[in-house]
Amino acid sequence: MFILPSGLFVTILGILLFWFVACTPIAEDKFDALKISSTPDFELTGDGSAAHWATAEWMTIPQRKVFGTPQSTQIKILYSPNGIYFLFKCEDQRLTATMTEDFLDLWNEDVIEVFLWTDESFPAYFEYELSPLNHELPILVPNNKGDFWGWRPWHYEGSRLTRHMTSVQGGEKQSGAAIAGWMAEFFIPYDLLKPLGNVPPQSGTRWRANFYRCDYDSGQMATWEWQAIEFRFHEYEKFGTLIFE
Repeated sequence: MFILPSGLFVTILGILLFWFVACTPIAEDKFDALKISSTPDFELTGDGSAAHWATAEWMTIPQRKVFGTPQSTQIKILYSPNGIYFLFKCEDQRLTATMTEDFLDLWNEDVIEVFLWTDESFPAYFEYELSPLNHELPILVPNNKGDFWGWRPWHYEGSRLTRHMTSVQGGEKQSGAAIAGWMAEFFIPYDLLKPLGNVPPQSGTRWRANFYRCDYDSGQMATWEWQAIEFRFHEYEKFGTLIFE
C-alpha cells in the first residue's frame, strides 16, 4: 500500500477544501428580489413625468405568452411614508378597453395588475388592476389552498383611497384606438392594506409580490409575468420579493 507523506496529504486536503468552498454557490433568495427606494409623497401625472421617478430604474416584465408582435412592459416602484407608488410603461398597438366603471372584470381586456403579499404567515394578499381608461379593481384576496375570492374594500374613502392616472401614447385614449403604447401610474396607501402584516414597511422589510399585464391585440390574451406562473396569477407561492431600502 502506498502511503502519502503527511505534509503532502495536508497540502492536497487543503486544495480540496478550497475547491469545495469556491465551487459551492452562495445562498440567495429562492425568488427574484427587487429593491425599492424611498421617496417623499408626490402628485401623479399619468405619464411618469414627476421628477421623483428619476430615482427609480425601469425593470422589464417578461412576456410569457406571445400572440402576434412581442411588446415591452416595464415597471418602476417607489415607497413613501404613506404608501407605495407604481409606474407601468406598456408598448401596444390597439387599445382593447370598453369597460367604463370600476370593480368590473378588468382582466378580460387590456390591463396591468399588481399582487402584494405583505405577510407570508397569512395566505391573503392585495390585488390591484388598472385599465388604460383608468378604471380600477382593488380587492383583498384570501387564498385557501387555491380556493379564493376577491373582497371589495369597505369604507373606501379618505386616506384609504388609491390615486391613479393613465395616459396613451401615439393615439387617442378610447376603445379600439390605434396607439403606440400606454402608461399607468398609481399610489396604494398603506391605510388600504391594513390590517395585513408588515404594513407599513420599514427599511429592510420584505414583501412577496408579482406583476402582470394582459393584452388582447390578437383577440387572444397575451400575458406578461414578473415571476412565471403555471396556470393562474394567484399562485402566490411563486411571487418574487420586494426589499424596502
